[in-house]
Amino acid sequence: MRIRVATAEDLPALKALIPLSARALSRGYYSEEQTEGAIRHVFGPDSRLIADGTYFAAEEDGELAGCGGWSRRRTLFGGDQMKAAEDPLLDPATEAARIRAFFVHPAFARRGVGSAILGACMDAARAAGFRRMELASTLPGVPLYEAFGFEKREPIDVPLPDGVVLPVIRMERALDG
Repeated sequence: MRIRVATAEDLPALKALIPLSARALSRGYYSEEQTEGAIRHVFGPDSRLIADGTYFAAEEDGELAGCGGWSRRRTLFGGDQMKAAEDPLLDPATEAARIRAFFVHPAFARRGVGSAILGACMDAARAAGFRRMELASTLPGVPLYEAFGFEKREPIDVPLPDGVVLPVIRMERALDG
């Protein structure tokens, strides 16, 4: 498996992977209505992460196996379809970097893709001077993040425009030296 920085040329493949991942890996955690609402209103590529060089693609045998990133910006979650125009930079000395938009192709699930991307994100955030990381995890992502030392802080109910509520968990961890 190869982890590399995603580029704008990856956007079509990312846009295809994200709903595929969400539909397959959210079963048993979210209703079909919640999953489809999240795909429409929340889940999607964040082109600012790609422009910042903080979004990664995992490839195996030339296939996109997964994606995910970290951010030095204030937004906690969501793709381009839900972001405000402003997304100010965080202060690494006092604020936590964000883990953002992790999706794994169902054919590559449970094979270390998410772990490899998360490790790359943590290393990059640490190198950028961040001391802490936080994220809003979907319910199926919680076990991965807990395995990396993230602790649950609070549940968040994300109201979607179609009236559906998507529960996520805000999680946090320190970045050791």
